[in-house]
Amino acid sequence: MPAYLIADIEVHDPVAYEDYRKLVPPTLAAYGGEFVVRGGAHQALEGAWQPKRIVVIRFPSLAQAHAWHDSPEYAPALAIRQRTATTNSIIVEGV
Repeated sequence: MPAYLIADIEVHDPVAYEDYRKLVPPTLAAYGGEFVVRGGAHQALEGAWQPKRIVVIRFPSLAQAHAWHDSPEYAPALAIRQRTATTNSIIVEGV
């Protein structure tokens, strides 16, 4: 069953965050990950949630999503993101 990583990212250092954006795509391929949403315009429909930057990545499974997030390939990019942005993220099974 596919899984989706959904993140709400508030970028604090846009210049340094560009390094993160460049590093991530090559790390996804080995884990079957692909972007479904990567930023872009969005609009809240209900509730108080005011997301900053939405990212959705589809993986073949929860295991693959976790393997990517914990991988040595993604680690350098993750360190940049954690330094340049505040992130709320979840992984959820989908259809």
